[in-house]
Amino acid sequence: MYYHADIGVIGGSGFYEIADKVKHIEIDTQYGKPSDYISLIEIEGKIIAFLPRHGLKHIINPGEINYRANVDAMAQLGVKAIISACCVGSLNPKMAPGDFVITDQYINMTSGRKESFFKSPEVCHLSSADPYDDALRQAALLVGRKLGLTVHDQGTTVVINGPRFSTRAESKMFAGWGADIVNMTQYPEAYLCMEKGLPVVNIALVSDYDTGLEGQPDIPPVSAETAGKVIEENQEMIKQYILALAESIGA
Repeated sequence: MYYHADIGVIGGSGFYEIADKVKHIEIDTQYGKPSDYISLIEIEGKIIAFLPRHGLKHIINPGEINYRANVDAMAQLGVKAIISACCVGSLNPKMAPGDFVITDQYINMTSGRKESFFKSPEVCHLSSADPYDDALRQAALLVGRKLGLTVHDQGTTVVINGPRFSTRAESKMFAGWGADIVNMTQYPEAYLCMEKGLPVVNIALVSDYDTGLEGQPDIPPVSAETAGKVIEENQEMIKQYILALAESIGA
């Protein structure tokens, strides 16, 4: 049976299902299996395809995610845009836990990941100067503010391998480079979307202050428990935000 979707959504930590009543489908790709089955939901005449990046039970480490299969599965469904949601640690005092960041740049510090659909003898050099689609970013900013959220319209994320969090020295270095947030999954996911010609927007929920804030000893380094609490508190808002954005795209 042939399935089609208009908009793809890839969910991060704490975001494993987009709605209660969905249709689950499985898709195979030449790159292997995606992280889990894909959920289809119809909203305002659009079909939304949702995939949990780490698997439904969060069993896949960031460095072990089959990013190529995930993006290829969305491309097979014919989606015209991808909303990529994730949780991040803040390196910027102005970006507090509970805030959202509409990322516009990334710095790749990962290694060992399969980061391209092309292989010899097929060679392709794409500019990734602006990896995130600006029209989608502006739409995400508008929707977020209509929902009454604190949304930052720019942010550079540094992408690390994980699954460990940064040392204090690493966090300080990343901030010195001009990074605002740190996460483990935006590369190569965002770049692979570019290779497939799929406009992508990243909505990042700030869940912590990474290794704390300099001069503020009362703010401890991130832990899975403290970050998880912020994620849980904002879980329903993330869904509401994503669905409202999906509804607005193409309107």
